[in-house]
Amino acid sequence: MDVTAIIESLNAAQREAVCADEHDQLVLAGAGSGKTRVLVHRIAWLLATAGHSPHDLLAVTFTNKAAREMRLRLEALLGLNLRSMWVGTFHSLSHRLLRTHWKDAQLPQHFQILDSDDQLRVIKRLMKDLGVDDDRFPPKQAQWFINGQKDEGRRAAHVLARGEFERGMAEIYAAYEERCQQQGLVDFAELLLRALELLRDTPLLLQHYQNRFKHILVDEFQDTNTLQYAWLRLLRGPNSCLMAVGDDDQSIYGWRGAKIENIQRFTEDFSGAKTVRLEQNYRSTGTILDAANALISHNTGRLGKELWTDGASGEPISVYAAFNEQDEARFIVDLIQQHVQDGGLRRECAILYRSNAQSRTLEETLLRQQVPYRIYGGQRFYERLEIKNALAYLRLMVNRDDAPAFERVINTPTRGIGTTTLEKLRARARDEGQSLWQAAIEMISGGLLKGRAATSVQAFIQLIERLDEQSLPLPLHEQVELVLNDTQLMDFHAQEKGEKGQARVENLKELITAVRQYDPALPVTMSDDGEINLEGRAALEHFLAEATLDAGDTQAEEDQDAVQMMTLHTAKGLEFPLVFIAGVEEGLFPHQMSIEEGADRLEEERRLCYVGITRAMKKLYLTHAESRRIYGRDNLCRPSRFISELPENLLQEVRLRASISRPVSARPQVRHQGMAQSQAEEVGLRVGQQVSHPKFGAGIILHAEGDGPKTRLLINFDEVGEKWLVLGFAPLTPLD
Repeated sequence: MDVTAIIESLNAAQREAVCADEHDQLVLAGAGSGKTRVLVHRIAWLLATAGHSPHDLLAVTFTNKAAREMRLRLEALLGLNLRSMWVGTFHSLSHRLLRTHWKDAQLPQHFQILDSDDQLRVIKRLMKDLGVDDDRFPPKQAQWFINGQKDEGRRAAHVLARGEFERGMAEIYAAYEERCQQQGLVDFAELLLRALELLRDTPLLLQHYQNRFKHILVDEFQDTNTLQYAWLRLLRGPNSCLMAVGDDDQSIYGWRGAKIENIQRFTEDFSGAKTVRLEQNYRSTGTILDAANALISHNTGRLGKELWTDGASGEPISVYAAFNEQDEARFIVDLIQQHVQDGGLRRECAILYRSNAQSRTLEETLLRQQVPYRIYGGQRFYERLEIKNALAYLRLMVNRDDAPAFERVINTPTRGIGTTTLEKLRARARDEGQSLWQAAIEMISGGLLKGRAATSVQAFIQLIERLDEQSLPLPLHEQVELVLNDTQLMDFHAQEKGEKGQARVENLKELITAVRQYDPALPVTMSDDGEINLEGRAALEHFLAEATLDAGDTQAEEDQDAVQMMTLHTAKGLEFPLVFIAGVEEGLFPHQMSIEEGADRLEEERRLCYVGITRAMKKLYLTHAESRRIYGRDNLCRPSRFISELPENLLQEVRLRASISRPVSARPQVRHQGMAQSQAEEVGLRVGQQVSHPKFGAGIILHAEGDGPKTRLLINFDEVGEKWLVLGFAPLTPLD
């Protein structure tokens, strides 16, 4: 193809990164600077000009959605089928390695991936079998411990336990390792650790992949953890190049293991690596970028860059001091309503917050004003109960030893198999070192299960065997239809009352649609040239693996124009014309724990604020409350230090305390105006005013709705809390 088409749309810095010689390079890509474009065009440049084939390249992303988008953009740019190119997440690429080289990895051929819920279920069952006190050693904490150790590359035998608690956790980890190996189960962290060990301990295999991948390209490099960085350093051979694209100013996942040190020391670990800075922003106004630059300049140890735009300066950043969280929510929702009245869309508006606990008041206000909203990153399709039940049946068809799948569906739908029977199966499996499936077969054949229990378990086993046999020659979507019908899962969930049952049935139907549209992008086994060989159960195995890996990358429902609500962490990578960051207060943002834990955590909070600010394209509001009830307590609040770190000339304070209320047609800037002026003068009341009531005592007016004598006042009384009163019937006396 004409190589000018690859670079003609790039700016100077992007072109420098795309057209660089074949050496290691670090691309510091600021927010909105086109990092994905650079990655895609760099790959296209290597394929078009350097004599490389797709077989020579490995591209690593952090979501399966991003991997799919990268592949599609590349194929559109080059007009080629890039099926043989390895593009995926660390987890999906590790899974590909392990599935291909399962013997060398000391895994069964049909090993199954555990998602987080199933992993926790295995840990709980294990601890019960071991007689571990889950009050002293909470299962969720054990899960965090195990995954944390794996993320650092440590097996149970290598854990240096300090104190009784860590020794107990290390023992649980060791038992968990043994059980997973016995049952052919691999959790998310294990995928990476086992893949790293596979390459490290199999020199010929490592040499093969080091020679194969001439270029390794990594997106969101600042989010890599210890294990992922070790994985990359091992795979990069002596004759290959590593391109790391990331932004140290957007490193916000230290709490889940990301190491900002990886990007900070890149040029030290890869001597001679070139650094390219992408600083031109194509998203936000100049004012928003100047504010972001000023804020992040307070962090130390930065690699350094300054975002800029050749676009307009735009409006100043508005700061609103609310009376409390209710007033804050009403202010935000009023402005969103005005945005829609002015011809805007709700989906253009995003409400960001530091803590999930903040969403309740915002949701209530949106509901009260009948404003559709969506919590971005809510329950995901493959995490829904009915979907997990269906997948568990499919998993058992592939691997009878999958204990979490066995336990999930042996009595779903109900078959009269109670906890006593299941405990007997667990005890047998534990004592004999067997899977639950094998224990069930032997207990039935040996007469150890009797009566209805034996009949029901036998029927379940026969059901799975029949499904396996009958589905084998069928296309993948017909296999799923067969399972849903023959297990009666569809009918079972349809019996649930109301819309919940209907929604579950619709989700199961959507699963069939998803499988019908499924096109495996990664081979289960490969020929020497990387082509796909899908045989027998391979398509189903691969679908199940991708369903687990892919859970939650995209929001399930996107059909309604709705306000977007999300945590600041979830907002990373997104952009919206109108952004509200709520609760910008000391102790909330930055979070109190981060303040107490020291400078490193506080700097991560500042990076999180930087991420939030740079989500805004045209207009940004920062809101904080003078008092806030959160976690069940009322707190007097101070504005966040992050507000004071922004240049005053970029800020505009919003003052909305003129009088009681406003008509619907009023502009948000005069939100509390609109009650008949004569009425306001007659009663002498205003929002923010201290009043007294003969029954409820002293209080402060927080908000007003309506007009005239029927105006409703929300008053926070010192003794009894908040109450709504009707102005014309409330015996209120002004105190100021």
